[in-house]
Amino acid sequence: MKPIVGIVVGSKSDLPYIKETEKILKENKVPYEVKIISAHRNPEELRRYTQGLKKRGIKVIIAAAGLSAALPGLLASYTELPVIGIPVPKEPMKGLDALLSILQMPSGIPLATMPLGKSGPKNAALFALRILKIQS
Repeated sequence: MKPIVGIVVGSKSDLPYIKETEKILKENKVPYEVKIISAHRNPEELRRYTQGLKKRGIKVIIAAAGLSAALPGLLASYTELPVIGIPVPKEPMKGLDALLSILQMPSGIPLATMPLGKSGPKNAALFALRILKIQS
């Protein structure tokens, strides 16, 4: 099945954090893809990824990032698809910096923000399921 949810993380070290997201999508038989693309190191690759997402059938993007967390916001600026940001708790600020980066988007760049901690990845998957229900 072609993926309808795109999950993007900023680094390989973020992959364990999205396991609950993947689990919920699998349980609900929602096909998804996972990409590792750094917004800071590879902004052009991230832009290219967003081109053609609609044509490929992607309907929702979930982006998990820590530290300055530019990834969800940059994705939201590159596409009109709904983007759900998950702040990843990392040192030295335990994810507060990521949370604030995802929350503070300028007008015209909507971005759903999930909570810090274990509920963030779970709520991101559940929110994506709700978005997909509306689109059906």
